[in-house]
Amino acid sequence: MGVTARGIGLGVAAAALLAAGFRFAYPELALLGAAGATAGGYALAVAAWRPRLAVVRQAEPDRVGRGEPAAMTVTVQNSGRLRSANLVAEDHCGPVAVPVPVLRLRPGQDTTARYDVPTTRRGVVPVGPLRVTRRDPLGLVSLSRPYGETVPVWVHPRVHPLSVMPTGAGRSLDGRVDAVPHGSITFDSLREYVIGDELRRVHWRTSARVGELMVRENVDTSLPRLVVLLDNRAVAHPQRSAGVAESFESACEAAASVLTAAYRADLPVVLVLVAPAEEVSAADAGAIGPEREVSAAGAPDAGVVGPLDRLAAAGLGADTLDATLTRLRGDRLGDTLIALTGPGGRETLGRFGALRGAYPSVVVGVFGAAEPARSPTTGLVVIDAVDGAAFAAEWDRVRRW
Repeated sequence: MGVTARGIGLGVAAAALLAAGFRFAYPELALLGAAGATAGGYALAVAAWRPRLAVVRQAEPDRVGRGEPAAMTVTVQNSGRLRSANLVAEDHCGPVAVPVPVLRLRPGQDTTARYDVPTTRRGVVPVGPLRVTRRDPLGLVSLSRPYGETVPVWVHPRVHPLSVMPTGAGRSLDGRVDAVPHGSITFDSLREYVIGDELRRVHWRTSARVGELMVRENVDTSLPRLVVLLDNRAVAHPQRSAGVAESFESACEAAASVLTAAYRADLPVVLVLVAPAEEVSAADAGAIGPEREVSAAGAPDAGVVGPLDRLAAAGLGADTLDATLTRLRGDRLGDTLIALTGPGGRETLGRFGALRGAYPSVVVGVFGAAEPARSPTTGLVVIDAVDGAAFAAEWDRVRRW
């Protein structure tokens, strides 16, 4: 509850008049002071009255790409038994306050407001709560209360189409290695027949020897597995414009493009962030996703659905590259590593290349560098790009997987 300057002045004047009236026996002054005190009490009572409002909001849609349209619909209903007064309401959409007119609503009546959500920047835009301000007619007291919950709108990075994806490697017994774009099926084991299994998978020779139906279990040994490593260290993206690192935004677009292309090609893909979520600055887009790998179909945390949500919430954090590379080297999450860094990551290209022992194919994308980066080791593919679109074009041109 806030008392306006007019209310403070009236309170001081009322106290002075009451004191002077009783001290010097002037009933007129005491009457004026009592009138001022009564007006103050009435203002407090009016502002303290809490209207019963139910607020429902719906984002259309709640997940969009950067620059795509998104809207928020807010419905305010009078759930009380009395007619509500004309209220001053504002809905918070990120850092912007959007006015929502709430006129005199009868019990059960509602009003709806719709406005656009800004999607010019990648991130998670929190919308809400609705703040309703009550003021007395004299303007002495103002009281603001929140209504409704906060609904996030996920603004994903732009996705640029990629037409070329890594191929798997089919290794035969004689040592020959062949490129297999969509993997190959290899015999793995035998198991008992289960109702619903295809009869063509029954191994009849073993079934006759054992006395019961046995079916073959196959495994895809050469299906490409991609690991997207997003370098979200603050030292890797030192250049800022209006508080935004454009090189990091380009890296997020490249990561989103690779993840989307892999998902459409039915390829396993994993997203890894260098800086843990708990170490990311709250001012850098508010990292919500936890520090763990997320597949294209995964849902790692409440509110976070898939890796594109993690990219929307990703920000710049501490330098934990050594620990991340050690974990990647030990886990061997795939066979193709795609590292995306900024101009400050040019000095770490050799450390990315050292992972070729665990990942046969290593591709490093460098964004925003003043000079082209050269590969420090043989077999390391380095792509210099100005932004995500340039990375997609260069990605399709380079076919050395």
